[in-house]
Amino acid sequence: MAISITLIIIIFTCIVSITSFNRPDQIDKLSFWPYMINERKEWYRFITSGFVHSDFMHLGFNMLTLWFFGNAMEQYFQLYFGSKFFFVLLYVLGLILPDISSYFRQKDNISYRAIGASGAVSAVLFSIIIFDPWMMIQVFFIPLPAIVFGVLYLAYSWYMAKRGGDNIGHDVHFWGAVLGLVFPIVLKPELGLLFIDRLLSKF
Repeated sequence: MAISITLIIIIFTCIVSITSFNRPDQIDKLSFWPYMINERKEWYRFITSGFVHSDFMHLGFNMLTLWFFGNAMEQYFQLYFGSKFFFVLLYVLGLILPDISSYFRQKDNISYRAIGASGAVSAVLFSIIIFDPWMMIQVFFIPLPAIVFGVLYLAYSWYMAKRGGDNIGHDVHFWGAVLGLVFPIVLKPELGLLFIDRLLSKF
């Protein structure tokens, strides 16, 4: 059996993250650092920052979420688009696009840096809502339909991004989630109708 793309991403992310723990110099080289991107044109940071995490809890939360939903999304992309290439494209875009607003806000702030794959993981998680809106998701051991979780997550992320002050990239979570919802429908607009049909199937 061929190794899944999701597992390859997880293994690579774990290797890079774990070898960067307690190495501030390594994290500085890979982190999303808008000031350095602006001053030195180090555009690679949009991608490399998604492969480093602050600690095992940060890494574990992102990679477990990716593991639970990434393999299913690979199969959906294979089924509806005939290739898993679009799963890889979604993940890469999830590393880049959610950080763009932060880049423009923070490009003159030398102290601002961010790490983690939250934007990409949110994109993968929210893509599955388009294909299976009533899938049950365990949220702190409480089962919630994916669509209900999605609405609550977007509202919370939007509110906390506006509030700020907790050193968490809620805006990245929000825009990653939006990307995940929009991406499949942009590729194949009829998926929007399929989503509506499945959403209304419970009523």
